[in-house]
Amino acid sequence: MFKEFKEFAVKGNVIDLAVGIIIGAAFGRIVQSLVNDIIMPPIGKMLHNVDFANLFVSLSDQSFATIAEAKKAGVPTINYGLFLNTCLEFLIVAFAVFLLVRQINRMKKEPPPPEPNQKDCPFCLSQIPVKAVKCGHCTADLVAERSALD
Repeated sequence: MFKEFKEFAVKGNVIDLAVGIIIGAAFGRIVQSLVNDIIMPPIGKMLHNVDFANLFVSLSDQSFATIAEAKKAGVPTINYGLFLNTCLEFLIVAFAVFLLVRQINRMKKEPPPPEPNQKDCPFCLSQIPVKAVKCGHCTADLVAERSALD
């Protein structure tokens, strides 16, 4: 069982997945900081100094200035400001993943197939070069045949 686990753990796909998860977690923290520290403060400033991290509804009769005070008092809250921040983080991560996948797909795009350099002789159906004017197998005149078709 240990041998099987070792073989599984050192496979390239498992290691790639682990690296991806670690980088993804770090990227998520960067995006969280981007949203909370860079994007939301100017938006809050434009909306008359609103701090989205402290937008909440208390589910009790008491009033609290911050979520921390409500939590300390053990009061349940609906934290819609934190939810908005999380939605914005998701949109940024989703857009970044979209750009990454789009770029990978562009790099994977296969080149168009080369132009064929062979064709079938209309008389004997043998393979002949596309630029041939006479069939090398049946000696048919392909120029006359081409002008008759035009």
